[in-house]
Amino acid sequence: MKSTINKNFSKGALVLMLALTLQSCFVAKDYTRPELEETEHLYRTDNLPQDSLSMADVSWKDMFSDTYLKQYIEEGLQNNLDIRVAIQQIAAAEAYMKQGKAGYFPTVSANAQVTHQELSENSQFGGLFSSLDQYELSANLSWEADIWGKIRSNKRAGEASYLQTVAAHQAVKTQLVSAIASTYYQLLALDAQLEITNQTIATRDSSVYTIKALKDAGQVTQVAVDQNIAQYNNAKALKVDLEVAIFKTENAFNLLLGRPAETVNRSALTQQQLNADIKLGVPATLLSNRPDVIAAEYSLINAFELTNVARSNFYPSLTLTASGGFQSLELDELFNANSLFATLVGGLTQPIFNKRQIKTQHEVAVSQQEQALLNFKKTLLTAGNEVSNALYDYDAETEKFEYRQNEVEALRQAEANSEELLKNGYANYLDLLTARESALNAELNVIDNKLQQLLSVVNLYEALGGGWK
Repeated sequence: MKSTINKNFSKGALVLMLALTLQSCFVAKDYTRPELEETEHLYRTDNLPQDSLSMADVSWKDMFSDTYLKQYIEEGLQNNLDIRVAIQQIAAAEAYMKQGKAGYFPTVSANAQVTHQELSENSQFGGLFSSLDQYELSANLSWEADIWGKIRSNKRAGEASYLQTVAAHQAVKTQLVSAIASTYYQLLALDAQLEITNQTIATRDSSVYTIKALKDAGQVTQVAVDQNIAQYNNAKALKVDLEVAIFKTENAFNLLLGRPAETVNRSALTQQQLNADIKLGVPATLLSNRPDVIAAEYSLINAFELTNVARSNFYPSLTLTASGGFQSLELDELFNANSLFATLVGGLTQPIFNKRQIKTQHEVAVSQQEQALLNFKKTLLTAGNEVSNALYDYDAETEKFEYRQNEVEALRQAEANSEELLKNGYANYLDLLTARESALNAELNVIDNKLQQLLSVVNLYEALGGGWK
């Protein structure tokens, strides 16, 4: 019995050596990043960057100077619900990755079994035994040699899928940092507009008193008084609209932080400055800085490796199976040497006809790989487009800011002159009303222009892939 077992194990060892020898015969290809001509012309700008440094390499802690804002970003990264969902997705992908790494190991199972059999008296052994009891304690092992690289490709596909979820988590962080900063700046802009509106209300209240005095002096009519009162109430209504906008924006801001709605402590718009030079970096840096681009490439790698798996299914698989243990008709003799048994089987299985399943799987895998490549290119082009738009917005808002300031100065001077001329009977009250309305709109536009400047830098920072480092 022992000699038979030894002989079987010797044959199994021979099969095992053959499997290890054949493992070098991989049909699986190694992934190489495709050459993308689009990368060289991603930025639509007259000043093409030559420096590999990008503002995306700046940490958000150094990018933003406002103490309140940095505290809120830290809180959001800890508590935001989208961030927490992304973390759970990483945990799930990590579990699959570990499963892929275990593909090289054999499958082992244990079995304990008791069989009781009642025999027919007319059967072959029924005349000798009325019943039989059999006890078995055994283990089974199955192992597939990775001759064609199928297991290796599955392992790499799992790793790419895991890294894709990590990049997706980084993308959520980038978007969250941008959203928190943008919403915070919107709150500051609304505060500034509300302050201007309150000042306007106080001025127009005083103006109503003045215009009534002019009417009593016979210099203007009741129409002028009514128009001034209407303009005063228009400013009061604008104040209500701004307060509603602030209330809703605070609620949206708290949602980003993953907390119930409450009042948001903040500084002022005039105190804001961003501590980063506008550096784009060469377009190729998007491949390492933009999380969505990184995720798209890992999706391509995953599809590439699954194509390797589908291709390897055309080739024979070498499987080694073994089982052994103790088997006895008597329980007290179960662990006797004579109860020992073993089976070892090694064989090649070549698919011949399986209803076109393997060919279909391969064709689908090739198609999905091409889809992943096209998505990778599209994501890269989208990234370049967003950078170009954000940069153009920043340049435009910077240039426009000076014009807006000059407009405010001119209109405030026109308002003051119109009021003085009206008091002395040299101007029409409609000129004053028009000058006031234009001046208020111009001041609100200056604040909006300052907000758009800040938002364009935040958008450029996000477009370049900043915020997750």
